[in-house]
Formats: sequence, structure tokens, C-alpha cells
Amino acid sequence: MAENKDILIDVQNLKQYFNIGKKNEVRAVDDISFKIYRGETLGLVGESGCGKSTTGRTLIKLYDATDGKVIFDNVDIQNIKKRKDLLKFNRRMQMIFQDPYASLNPRLKVMDIIAEGLDVHKLVSSKEERKKRVYELLETVGLSKEHANRYPHEFSGGQRQRLGIARALAVEPEFIIADEPISALDVSIQAQVVNLMQKLQEEKGITFLFIAHDLSMVKYISDRIGVMYFGKLVELGPSDQIYKHPQHEYTKSLLSAIPLPDPESERTRTRSAYNPEVHKYVDDDKLELREVGPDHFVYCSEKEFAEKKENYSKTFDLTEA
Repeated sequence: MAENKDILIDVQNLKQYFNIGKKNEVRAVDDISFKIYRGETLGLVGESGCGKSTTGRTLIKLYDATDGKVIFDNVDIQNIKKRKDLLKFNRRMQMIFQDPYASLNPRLKVMDIIAEGLDVHKLVSSKEERKKRVYELLETVGLSKEHANRYPHEFSGGQRQRLGIARALAVEPEFIIADEPISALDVSIQAQVVNLMQKLQEEKGITFLFIAHDLSMVKYISDRIGVMYFGKLVELGPSDQIYKHPQHEYTKSLLSAIPLPDPESERTRTRSAYNPEVHKYVDDDKLELREVGPDHFVYCSEKEFAEKKENYSKTFDLTEA
């Protein structure tokens, strides 16, 4: 992560509701705030339906936010209306989608899929330059120029995800949202894709929002981790601290579900299921993200905050000792 902590994205009280005012209203993203620093990878985890993918789609304006702000490099993206400004924004922020097959047009060859962004943003001036750029992008993601004349169905899942990455890289973005890019892939292929993303970050300084279910994989790639539950951001902090010293009960539950490579330990260890009733909040409780330790935030009440901060301090006094 960049040492100067230059803020690239500042999300302020973001809300994304569906079917507003109806009985089946869904608060997919419910008043969350966080920052993403330039050059870092922020991991976003949580169970299916918690709102993490909706958060990513709202950041890139696939959804118009119900309320709140997304400040991208000091510009509120909700105020971007003109086509030329939208094009400029779309070039700077790209997305890798969860399903590597559904996100690729089956009627187009790889050459045209990857070059689409080059054409839209007028980044190449000739067919030869277009072809050369596509070949370079294929090579960057571990494929060859021979793949340019094939259709998406001729590739494996891992290869298709590499095509999605190449397409996102084509316009040289500053920020990429990776929406569960490895969930449909075999474990060995997952590692290849994640290593590729890390290599690209080191070489090109790209900032990533990495959305996934797998907390162990997220820890491997992320500088910081945010944990979502029912549309709320319940914990946010450095990946090592989230992993070793989780503060929210839901985070502890997620961590307890990670399988261990030791069969004996796996048979005997206990897993904790999260029960929201454990908090016993009342209407007067003011719930918000509170900083219990350096850059480590937990969604809690004032009473819980005092207890968690004291326990956090004791834990790290013992650690340092």
C-alpha cells in the first residue's frame, strides 16, 4: 500500500436501496463509509446477499446510488452527467466481473472483445496499432497472440477470466473492481489469477477493490479488509489485524468457517455461528463504525466501543510484551 495514504476513493454514507417504499424494499447497501487509498488492495468480504457486489457496482455507476457520495479522486461521481465526462470516468475505473463467460460477448472474437475499450476511447489510430495493443495485453495476462482469433467458448474458465482482466487493462485504468473474480475457478487457477493481479499492481500501480467470499484468499491479496453483513460494513482494518484479532462477532464467525489443512485439527475445532441477538441493541444505541485501534474500525454502540477499545489495548500490550 502507498505510504503517503493518498485517498483515491472516499465513500460517504452510501446507500443503495431497491423497491423503495414497498413491502419488499431491499437495503442492499445501508449507510456505509470507507476510503480506498491509491495503490492498495482493499478486500471486501461477506456472505452471499450482504451487499458487497452491489457496493462495487454502485462505485462504478452501474447503479445510481440512492443516497450518499462516492468521491473518486476529489470528484463526486453522482455529478458526472455529460457523455465526455462519463467516458473519462469509465476509462479510469474498470470492473472484472464474477462470471468470466457471461461477461464476454459470445459473438465476438477475443480481438474485438479486448479492443472494444480502445475503440470507444479512441486510444489507437490504426488497425495495426490496435492489433499490436491487443497482442501486448494478451501477453500481459499470460496468453498468446494466437488466442486473439478465438471465441470465448473456446477457453477454459481461468483463461476467460484472464481475458476479462485484459479487457479491463486495455484502457489503462487507475482503479479496478474485481467482483469475485476467482469464485468460479479451481483452486490452482485461483492462485494464478490472484498472483497475476498482484504482479499487475506492482508493475502498473493499479488500485484494487477485491470482492470475495474466501477470507483466506482475501487476506493473501489485500492490504486492508472490510467485512459486510446485511448491507452494513461491520469491520474494517489491516488484513493481519482482521485475521489475528477480529473484533466483531460476525468476523469471528467468518474466520471460524475457514477450513484448516490439518485433518486432526479440522475434526476437533469448533465453529461459531453468528447470532445478531448477541448484541441486544436498543433504539437509543447509536451504531456506527468506531476506531478501536490504529486504522481498525468496528460497527458497534458506544457501550460496546468502550469495552472493545479496552480489550484491544490489552491484547496489543500483551503482543508487544
